[in-house]
Amino acid sequence: MDKPWYRKIFSQSQKPVLKVTHSNADYGDAEVQFGMGLKFANSEGATRDYVQAAEWYRKAADQSHSLAQFNLGMMYAQGQGVPQDDTQSVMWFGKAAQQGDAGAQFNLAASCYRASLAGVPEEALESRIEAYKWYHLAAAQGYKETDCACSTLILRMTREDVAVGDQRIADFEVKKPNQPQE
Repeated sequence: MDKPWYRKIFSQSQKPVLKVTHSNADYGDAEVQFGMGLKFANSEGATRDYVQAAEWYRKAADQSHSLAQFNLGMMYAQGQGVPQDDTQSVMWFGKAAQQGDAGAQFNLAASCYRASLAGVPEEALESRIEAYKWYHLAAAQGYKETDCACSTLILRMTREDVAVGDQRIADFEVKKPNQPQE
């Protein structure tokens, strides 16, 4: 007796798909490149390769893949597969945040807040307002821990600072991948 039709589909070997997947990644498919990055970053044991993961994420991130940009930002923040570099981390978080990625918005806000604590007073105000904006945008998407982080930040802001932040939130528009990014 033959197998039911759905058993034939789900029992097929996945090896040919991996071959095609790698080929598609080499030809510039950002989604497949992101998947290759995930594969290398999340493998177990000796097959985990953060250097390869970063390379694949970079290929997808350069094509405005927001999750690849976020993951690359995390890798630079933690020094996984790339040298630890806060400037690169903030840059990649910023690109993903502009596209509406809540995790990137939260991490960008945290970076801005840390910068406001360490920077010169003139730059600290700008960093706090940007942190406020990004925390609120992440919170609007339900990202965890933003309420507590934002409450702590607000204690360091004036009413005028909050009003400026609120205006930036109102003016924010998600950039689609085909729009130029700053």
